[in-house]
Amino acid sequence: MSKLEANLKVVLQRINELSQLNSSQVRLIAISKTKPVEDIVELYRAGQRHFGENYVDELENKSNNNIILTECPEIRWHFVGHLQSNKINRVLTRVPNLDCIQTIDSLALADRLNNTLMKQSKKLNILLQINTSNEDQKSGIDRKDFLSLYEHIKSNCTQLTCLGLMTIGSLDNVKIDDDSDFQVLVQCRKDLCEKYTLSLNEIELSMGMSNDYERAIQAGSTIVRVGSLLFGARR
Repeated sequence: MSKLEANLKVVLQRINELSQLNSSQVRLIAISKTKPVEDIVELYRAGQRHFGENYVDELENKSNNNIILTECPEIRWHFVGHLQSNKINRVLTRVPNLDCIQTIDSLALADRLNNTLMKQSKKLNILLQINTSNEDQKSGIDRKDFLSLYEHIKSNCTQLTCLGLMTIGSLDNVKIDDDSDFQVLVQCRKDLCEKYTLSLNEIELSMGMSNDYERAIQAGSTIVRVGSLLFGARR
């Protein structure tokens, strides 16, 4: 068993243990930012199907790589970085097997995505990114505004399927084992479900990365985005 396969086995085992304790289903997104396609193929062969990238250029290049196209026919790509409006067309037309954009944080972005998808007669899964730490440098919509964004998408963006909510927690909170960002997202889900009479399990929560995915699952995460624990530290 290779190092990457061993890493994947350890992470999946821990996810399974925590999922059983919480009686929940948790999906692992392998964040392959800056990593070679050979590593992606290796994890794919070990059973991993969902991968995430932060930059449109890198996502476009990897998703169209001949090795990926040949060896990974069932791969599913998630975009987890800030999406600039001038790159919307590229990510929607040049990325095979795009499964979800997890970082929708404005009415303008949602509308532009929806309009482009309408021209293509396509639909797309999305998550709403919420700035739970209120950091100016972080992307994400303010928690007080996310319900309005959800309502706008629900009423006007017929090509977008909103699966749930996403956050990138404060690095300072990770260092001190502070789960306040997770709790904010959990409360946002409760507010959303109460307003629209949804059950909690109908709304996904994407939160938790390599340093805090275990605590995120314990807090209620259903999607974790893990990179360095699988692929090794980025250089």
